[in-house]
Amino acid sequence: MLLFQLLVNGLQLGAIYGLTAVGFALIFGSTKVFHVAHGASFTLAGYLFWWGMTALKWHWLASVSLAVVAVVLFGLFMERFIYRPIQRHEGAFFTVFIAAFGMQIVVQNLVGTVFGRGFETVSAELSRSVELAPNLFVAPIAGVAILVGLIFYFGLNLFLARTQVGTGLRALSDNPDLVRIFGLEPTRLAQVAFALGSALVVPAAALTAVSQGINPGMGSHIMLISLAATIVGGIGSLKGAAMGGMLLGLAESVAVWKLDPQWSEAVTFVVLFVFIIFRPAGFLGRAQNAK
Repeated sequence: MLLFQLLVNGLQLGAIYGLTAVGFALIFGSTKVFHVAHGASFTLAGYLFWWGMTALKWHWLASVSLAVVAVVLFGLFMERFIYRPIQRHEGAFFTVFIAAFGMQIVVQNLVGTVFGRGFETVSAELSRSVELAPNLFVAPIAGVAILVGLIFYFGLNLFLARTQVGTGLRALSDNPDLVRIFGLEPTRLAQVAFALGSALVVPAAALTAVSQGINPGMGSHIMLISLAATIVGGIGSLKGAAMGGMLLGLAESVAVWKLDPQWSEAVTFVVLFVFIIFRPAGFLGRAQNAK
């Protein structure tokens, strides 16, 4: 029964990882910007949701809205004032990485200074487990996480497939000139990519605050998971990123079945190394467009 319990927990964790990884993959697949500060967006979203729910006593919709506005503004700030100037001066990939990593550290310390460095959770009825079978406890939040992940994933794909802006996002990284022919501005599309990709961390961060709890240092782990899921799934593929996130969530959870808990995160990167060595293109090949 322990294995079934871990599988349920892994599906919940995988839905959260997959949703976050899809946001990272959307930004990278559209703009080719290695947005290391994606983990900082997750941290901001989680703490603002927690603050709205616990300190301000807001409704969860208002708390989510606050987090969405904040992380979208943060993503747009990174694109406009950090990444774009570096790219304008033909800055190297390593320069972008260092700038984003520095911002990740700044946000982590800022959150720790403002909200404290302890472990925080949001109490909710959905996080209370129910015994479905002997020694099998499942909280409603697990089903909510999976459902939310599916809704946002398919909603994003529908947007990319059925709208002119979505088509422009899929074409942006390959042919910016073609994008201009259709009357779209590559700079504006890049901003849309950062806004959407950043907003996708909000439901994942809120679910994490309710189900597992948050701390200022979690952004680094989330960023590494997003990167690993993107590589495992196939760089540039949203479907691959979602699948990679689900696989890594399951691997991290099920690892506890045979290993000590401290090895759970290490197993995630064992999976990554296996893919790098034996299937470097990931699940779905080396796709170049977000699709």
